[in-house]
Amino acid sequence: MSSTAVKPIPDGMHSLTPYLICANAADAIAFYVKAFNAVEQFRLPGPGGKVMHACLKIGDSMLMLTDEWPEHNTLGPLALKGTPVMIHHYVEDVDASFNQAVEAGATVLMPVTDMFWGDRYGQLKDPFGHGWSLATHTQDLSPEQIQQNMGDCMK
Repeated sequence: MSSTAVKPIPDGMHSLTPYLICANAADAIAFYVKAFNAVEQFRLPGPGGKVMHACLKIGDSMLMLTDEWPEHNTLGPLALKGTPVMIHHYVEDVDASFNQAVEAGATVLMPVTDMFWGDRYGQLKDPFGHGWSLATHTQDLSPEQIQQNMGDCMK
Protein backbone atom coordinates (compact mmCIF):
# COMPACT_ATOMS: atom_id res chain seq x y z
CA MET A 1 0.00 0.00 0.00
CA SER A 2 1.35 3.41 -1.01
CA SER A 3 1.63 6.13 1.60
CA THR A 4 1.11 8.91 -0.99
CA ALA A 5 -2.41 10.16 -1.56
CA VAL A 6 -3.83 10.24 -5.05
CA LYS A 7 -4.42 13.82 -6.20
CA PRO A 8 -8.07 14.54 -6.96
CA ILE A 9 -6.99 16.67 -9.94
CA PRO A 10 -4.03 15.06 -11.75
CA ASP A 11 -0.86 17.04 -12.39
CA GLY A 12 -1.12 19.09 -15.57
CA MET A 13 -4.91 19.17 -15.54
CA HIS A 14 -7.26 22.05 -14.71
CA SER A 15 -10.64 21.74 -13.02
CA LEU A 16 -12.38 22.25 -16.40
CA THR A 17 -11.17 20.43 -19.51
CA PRO A 18 -12.96 20.42 -22.88
CA TYR A 19 -13.86 16.92 -24.10
CA LEU A 20 -14.64 16.88 -27.83
CA ILE A 21 -16.51 14.27 -29.82
CA CYS A 22 -15.26 14.08 -33.40
CA ALA A 23 -16.48 12.18 -36.46
CA ASN A 24 -12.88 11.05 -37.05
CA ALA A 25 -10.80 11.63 -33.93
CA ALA A 26 -7.51 10.48 -35.50
CA ASP A 27 -7.88 13.12 -38.22
CA ALA A 28 -8.95 15.68 -35.59
CA ILE A 29 -5.78 14.98 -33.61
CA ALA A 30 -3.67 15.54 -36.75
CA PHE A 31 -5.57 18.78 -37.45
CA TYR A 32 -5.10 20.12 -33.89
CA VAL A 33 -1.37 19.36 -34.09
CA LYS A 34 -1.10 21.28 -37.36
CA ALA A 35 -3.53 24.11 -36.54
CA PHE A 36 -2.84 24.74 -32.84
CA ASN A 37 0.56 23.10 -32.22
CA ALA A 38 -1.12 20.48 -30.03
CA VAL A 39 1.07 17.82 -28.46
CA GLU A 40 -0.51 14.39 -28.14
CA GLN A 41 -0.19 13.14 -24.56
CA PHE A 42 -1.78 9.73 -25.10
CA ARG A 43 -4.29 7.84 -27.21
CA LEU A 44 -6.39 4.81 -26.24
CA PRO A 45 -7.32 2.90 -29.38
CA GLY A 46 -10.79 1.42 -29.50
CA PRO A 47 -12.49 -1.19 -31.67
CA GLY A 48 -12.28 -0.84 -35.43
CA GLY A 49 -9.41 1.63 -35.31
CA LYS A 50 -11.51 4.30 -33.59
CA VAL A 51 -10.10 6.48 -30.83
CA MET A 52 -11.69 5.55 -27.51
CA HIS A 53 -9.98 8.40 -25.67
CA ALA A 54 -7.10 10.78 -26.34
CA CYS A 55 -5.55 13.73 -24.59
CA LEU A 56 -3.73 16.62 -26.25
CA LYS A 57 -1.90 19.56 -24.74
CA ILE A 58 -2.48 22.95 -26.37
CA GLY A 59 -0.53 25.73 -24.71
CA ASP A 60 -0.85 25.12 -20.98
CA SER A 61 -4.19 23.29 -21.21
CA MET A 62 -5.39 19.80 -21.96
CA LEU A 63 -8.03 18.82 -24.51
CA MET A 64 -9.64 15.39 -24.45
CA LEU A 65 -11.39 13.80 -27.39
CA THR A 66 -13.02 10.66 -28.66
CA ASP A 67 -14.55 9.33 -31.84
CA GLU A 68 -18.29 9.36 -32.33
CA TRP A 69 -20.06 6.33 -30.87
CA PRO A 70 -23.62 6.53 -32.32
CA GLU A 71 -24.59 3.29 -30.58
CA HIS A 72 -24.01 5.14 -27.28
CA ASN A 73 -25.62 8.41 -28.48
CA THR A 74 -22.19 10.07 -28.57
CA LEU A 75 -22.26 12.34 -31.61
CA GLY A 76 -20.12 15.24 -32.76
CA PRO A 77 -21.27 18.62 -34.08
CA LEU A 78 -21.33 17.51 -37.74
CA ALA A 79 -23.84 14.75 -36.95
CA LEU A 80 -25.81 17.18 -34.76
CA LYS A 81 -25.66 19.88 -37.46
CA GLY A 82 -24.03 22.46 -35.19
CA THR A 83 -22.75 23.23 -31.72
CA PRO A 84 -23.62 25.90 -29.16
CA VAL A 85 -20.09 25.75 -27.70
CA MET A 86 -17.07 27.89 -28.55
CA ILE A 87 -13.63 26.84 -27.27
CA HIS A 88 -11.67 29.95 -26.32
CA HIS A 89 -7.92 29.84 -26.89
CA TYR A 90 -5.60 32.64 -25.73
CA VAL A 91 -2.38 32.81 -27.76
CA GLU A 92 0.70 35.05 -27.94
CA ASP A 93 0.03 36.20 -31.54
CA VAL A 94 -3.59 35.81 -32.58
CA ASP A 95 -3.00 36.85 -36.18
CA ALA A 96 -0.29 34.24 -36.75
CA SER A 97 -2.19 31.52 -34.86
CA PHE A 98 -5.44 32.30 -36.69
CA ASN A 99 -3.71 32.15 -40.08
CA GLN A 100 -2.01 28.86 -39.11
CA ALA A 101 -5.40 27.32 -38.26
CA VAL A 102 -6.94 28.57 -41.52
CA GLU A 103 -4.02 27.13 -43.51
CA ALA A 104 -4.57 23.81 -41.70
CA GLY A 105 -8.21 23.73 -42.86
CA ALA A 106 -10.28 25.80 -40.40
CA THR A 107 -13.10 28.00 -41.72
CA VAL A 108 -13.23 31.68 -40.75
CA LEU A 109 -16.42 32.57 -38.86
CA MET A 110 -15.24 36.03 -37.77
CA PRO A 111 -11.98 37.63 -38.92
CA VAL A 112 -9.49 38.78 -36.28
CA THR A 113 -10.24 42.29 -35.06
CA ASP A 114 -9.67 44.50 -32.03
CA MET A 115 -12.56 44.06 -29.60
CA PHE A 116 -14.12 46.43 -27.08
CA TRP A 117 -13.11 44.27 -24.09
CA GLY A 118 -9.38 44.57 -24.79
CA ASP A 119 -8.63 41.47 -26.86
CA ARG A 120 -7.64 41.04 -30.49
CA TYR A 121 -10.10 38.26 -31.36
CA GLY A 122 -11.43 36.03 -34.15
CA GLN A 123 -13.56 32.91 -34.57
CA LEU A 124 -13.03 29.70 -36.56
CA LYS A 125 -14.80 26.42 -37.19
CA ASP A 126 -12.58 23.36 -37.40
CA PRO A 127 -13.21 20.64 -40.02
CA PHE A 128 -14.97 18.54 -37.35
CA GLY A 129 -17.59 21.20 -36.59
CA HIS A 130 -16.15 22.61 -33.35
CA GLY A 131 -16.08 26.37 -32.87
CA TRP A 132 -12.89 28.10 -31.71
CA SER A 133 -12.30 31.67 -30.64
CA LEU A 134 -8.68 32.80 -30.66
CA ALA A 135 -7.47 35.90 -28.86
CA THR A 136 -4.49 37.87 -27.67
CA HIS A 137 -5.14 40.20 -24.75
CA THR A 138 -4.00 43.70 -25.76
CA GLN A 139 -5.46 46.06 -23.11
CA ASP A 140 -6.29 45.82 -19.42
CA LEU A 141 -9.64 47.61 -19.05
CA SER A 142 -11.91 48.19 -16.09
CA PRO A 143 -15.48 46.84 -16.20
CA GLU A 144 -16.64 50.44 -16.62
CA GLN A 145 -14.34 50.98 -19.63
CA ILE A 146 -15.55 47.74 -21.21
CA GLN A 147 -19.18 48.80 -20.66
CA GLN A 148 -18.48 52.22 -22.20
CA ASN A 149 -16.65 50.66 -25.17
CA MET A 150 -19.51 48.20 -25.72
CA GLY A 151 -22.01 51.09 -25.71
CA ASP A 152 -19.88 52.97 -28.22
CA CYS A 153 -19.84 49.90 -30.51
CA MET A 154 -23.61 49.51 -30.37
CA LYS A 155 -24.34 53.06 -31.58
